[in-house]
Amino acid sequence: MTEEPPGQGAPAKAGRREWLGLTVLSLPCMLISMDSTVLYLAVPQLTADLRPTSTQLLWILDIYGFLVAGFLITMGTLGDRIGRRKLLMAGATAFGLASIVAAWASSAELLIAARALLGIAGATLMPSTLALIRNMFHNAAQRASAIAVWMTSFVVGMAIGPLVGGALLEHFWWGSAFLIAVPVMVALLLAGPLLLPEYRVADPGRIDPLSVLLSVAALLLTIYGMKELAGHGLSGTTLATTAGGLTLGAVFVVRQRRLADPLLDMRLFANRRFSASLGTLTLTLFAMSGMFLFLAQYLQLALGLSPLSAGLWTLPEAVAMIIAGVLTPMLVRRFRPAYVMACGLVIAAGGCALYLFLDGSGGLAVLVTATVVFALGMGPMTILGTDMILGAVPPERAGGASALSETNQEFGMAIGVAGLGSVGTAVYSSRLADTMPAGVPAQTADAARETLAAALSSAATLPEQTGAQLSDAARAAFSYGLHVNAVLSASLVLCAAVLVAVLLRHVQPRAEDEEGGADVPLDTGTEAVGRS
Repeated sequence: MTEEPPGQGAPAKAGRREWLGLTVLSLPCMLISMDSTVLYLAVPQLTADLRPTSTQLLWILDIYGFLVAGFLITMGTLGDRIGRRKLLMAGATAFGLASIVAAWASSAELLIAARALLGIAGATLMPSTLALIRNMFHNAAQRASAIAVWMTSFVVGMAIGPLVGGALLEHFWWGSAFLIAVPVMVALLLAGPLLLPEYRVADPGRIDPLSVLLSVAALLLTIYGMKELAGHGLSGTTLATTAGGLTLGAVFVVRQRRLADPLLDMRLFANRRFSASLGTLTLTLFAMSGMFLFLAQYLQLALGLSPLSAGLWTLPEAVAMIIAGVLTPMLVRRFRPAYVMACGLVIAAGGCALYLFLDGSGGLAVLVTATVVFALGMGPMTILGTDMILGAVPPERAGGASALSETNQEFGMAIGVAGLGSVGTAVYSSRLADTMPAGVPAQTADAARETLAAALSSAATLPEQTGAQLSDAARAAFSYGLHVNAVLSASLVLCAAVLVAVLLRHVQPRAEDEEGGADVPLDTGTEAVGRS
């Protein structure tokens, strides 16, 4: 299949092979979203077997996400140069092999190394799959549907993760959580060459090693600093780490502007469709991640649900996202995408408002309803925002654009957890200090003000009546912090609704024969390589 340049007639519609190829591309996406859920379920068995230190356990959990975020831009641009299918196949092979090593790791150190390898391999999968969708689906209406399927695969993975993980860990050892990846990667390696086309830039230029080092270091330091801020509060180390990451990021941007063959083409930001979609998507992810941090704790700590039960109660949210994925491509054929996204965000803000009815002593039905409404409203923004980012650039720049989109999402979620998480925690601590029951020892009170989990643990050591009073006060304070976060999140989402309606109102409804080309053409050559 050869690429059809924008403006040379209506783009050819994707056929059966492209849709089958989309199914193949959805497999690693579903796996990636399952990975973190399954691993958290495996932590008790893993800890008992390998006996990692607390620091080692944190690295086992976190290093994968850090390296995925750090290498996304590098891998996305590398795919543009060497071939997106080739990079996807290489990444799938590395991911499968690293999963086998992780499954039979005999020490915490070996598991950390395997997780690091998984992170680097995972960074090849996400931008490659999204960039190939841009190359396979030139028709804008079809591409919106394809991205909806791609996004749905993440949601399905999140939904079935607790079920699959719980079933495996009930009958097998903790390493089985990693072996889920092996058959998925084997299927991708077998079907990929048959169903996926190969695309690469004809004259890519050389890769600048310093740019690679700058991008990886900048992202790792910044996201690590944000995570530490959320987990441990403001400190000199946290500030220095974050500032160092942002400084290296600024150096990276300056260097890209001066290079003839940049790792990341900064001219992408001159396209209003690209930059506006990227910015508003980041803002909404910031709001979403900050809220979900508190909701996960509410399910398990305030309502007392097990991790598996809490995961099961997220299934209605997953169904809502799937419904949004079906409806969104249909709506944008009749209405402007900006208005569909804006209306969805207003609905999402309404979902945030429902969280104000949670009081810390119950409200499971309210919480589930609120998350369903929120997910329905967020669906159009995540699907169409991603679609506009891809559709705003030429196909030859799809790898870099998709990598930047994924990196921005990681960054948006990190600062959301750090920012809104810190606000909610500060409100909780202040509120509990004002409502602390009489008779609680000062040292216990100080510990209780740190987190809700610490408060409930401390309450269990106190006399029954005092402990019950502390538990009630802590849950009420946590709910108040959640309410503040809900108001902030709703405000941010409404701001995003206004921004998207204003900045992207010029984008017309998706005609059946529309080509989603770039607003600002870039002078780059493209080579479309045969399928086999």
